[in-house]
Amino acid sequence: MTATRAIGGPKSATERLASRAPEIELIRAAQSGSRTAFDALVRQYENQVLRLALHLTGSEHDAEDIYQEAFLKAYRYIGNFRFECSFYTWIYRIVTNLCLDQLRRRKTRREDQAVILDHSGDEIDILASVSDDRAFSNPARELDRKLLGIRIQDALSKLTPRERMVFELKHYQGLRLRTIGEMLSTTEETAKNTLFRATKKLRSQLAGLR
Repeated sequence: MTATRAIGGPKSATERLASRAPEIELIRAAQSGSRTAFDALVRQYENQVLRLALHLTGSEHDAEDIYQEAFLKAYRYIGNFRFECSFYTWIYRIVTNLCLDQLRRRKTRREDQAVILDHSGDEIDILASVSDDRAFSNPARELDRKLLGIRIQDALSKLTPRERMVFELKHYQGLRLRTIGEMLSTTEETAKNTLFRATKKLRSQLAGLR
């Protein structure tokens, strides 16, 4: 019984390390100067990186700039990678720091509040959508939905960059607080407290919305 539970239980450190062996091999090759190995790492994570940057900045232009800068930094500093975390965590840490810098340089999440991002990352122009009079459309319902989206974006813009980052990494990216803490070079407890503050502010901002 004990042996059965052990087999079905959480992976051991040795098993986790073994599952990362192909990635570790690529990283070591990249550290030795292999551009092919580094390109393989880029292909493995490029979609996630671009999606994260797009969601955190709300700007396709900024996301593309951050995407390029993140992998440029990763290439430049791959020799400093110490295998204390996964490459996924490491590259996400670079991206979140770049996004934090970008968010701190501007007061609001979006320069044009009439444009929002839908769940797939596509831009929606609320003013253009209101004029949609096709037979199958419901302009009133669509307007309510998009106005709600704008209210949420406006509430998010009132958070500090770090509060917004933690909230979105947790609720939109589905990351664990421990991972978020590692990405932001802080502790799990600090990330938890930051999330609590962000949630409290958002609830206050969005009170009354259904």
